[in-house]
Amino acid sequence: MINEFWNLIVETWETGIRGIGIDDILICLAVIIGALVTRSLFNTYLIDKIAKFAESSESTIDDEIVESLRGPLGLIPVAFGLYLITSYLPFAGSLDLIATNLVKMIVIYTIFSAFSNLTKPLLSVLGESSWLTPAMSTWLSRVAGVLIWIVAITMMLDIWGIEIGPIIAGLGLFSVAVALGAQDMFKNIIAGIFIISEKRFQPGDRIRLGSGLHGIVETIGFRSTQVRLLDTSPVFVPNTDLSDSQVTNHQDMRYRRLFWTINLVYSSTAKQLESICKDIQEYINTMNGVIENPGQENFVKVTELGSSSIDLTILCYLEVVSYTEFSQIKQDLVFKIMETVESHGSGFAFPSRSIYIENQPE
Repeated sequence: MINEFWNLIVETWETGIRGIGIDDILICLAVIIGALVTRSLFNTYLIDKIAKFAESSESTIDDEIVESLRGPLGLIPVAFGLYLITSYLPFAGSLDLIATNLVKMIVIYTIFSAFSNLTKPLLSVLGESSWLTPAMSTWLSRVAGVLIWIVAITMMLDIWGIEIGPIIAGLGLFSVAVALGAQDMFKNIIAGIFIISEKRFQPGDRIRLGSGLHGIVETIGFRSTQVRLLDTSPVFVPNTDLSDSQVTNHQDMRYRRLFWTINLVYSSTAKQLESICKDIQEYINTMNGVIENPGQENFVKVTELGSSSIDLTILCYLEVVSYTEFSQIKQDLVFKIMETVESHGSGFAFPSRSIYIENQPE
């Protein structure tokens, strides 16, 4: 009886699952564990050493390439482990075909995920030495990624013997139906392409849409553009609105223009006005950030005899772009104008109207 029980144990051990013995299963588990351990060591030692070597260079492109390949390269030990299992186990017929196809799919996924991850750093390299802008690089990276995965899925389907032609034909009919119901989406996509090709603005630019929305561009997407308002709240603007509206790009301005009209009282004499203009002009010429605009010189002049004041016009251009610095310069100029007007015995006028009452004879 003991011999029969022992034979039962041996038979169960050798039979296992569908003729695959328990010892074979244990070997396969050991191979899987070994592949996962190898993957961890691969990422910890080899990839990390390459990453540290890349960090020593001045360029950041090699760092991005190494990080983009970290995931796909880590799949190589796993794919090799599965290949060893399929070669070792006595698969036959359809089971062998399924196991082989699964390994092929993992290999295809590894290769094309590496290609997909490499598109962004490679396009950024082209962007530094060609007409590609950061927004164009982002878009091309996304489009290239979609095309790469379409090819990968096509190859995976072909492995299983699935014909692509009927699927493409079906997708063509489906796309027509979708296009009829998603015209706005395609309009936004086309508008986004025009925005990027015309280089109206780039991520990081401060823009104003008409007389309303004012903020920093964060991303230019396929359908909409994300703008971070000055109060830090995000706004998603459809690309058609940005394409059809007047957009002011403050990031591309060459100078900040300061144009003021100062109203002085009519009791001011010509000598006082001349001295005031001279002193303010001298201060502007020595003011930090003032720059000479080739198209228009800076000046301080009496320009008009208004209804209730004598008007001085101040026009100058500043090279500062920061709004904080610009506000500080304006504040300093306001204080200087007040001091100058007061020191020359004049004063600021305000809108007023004089009424003369004429006595009529009785």
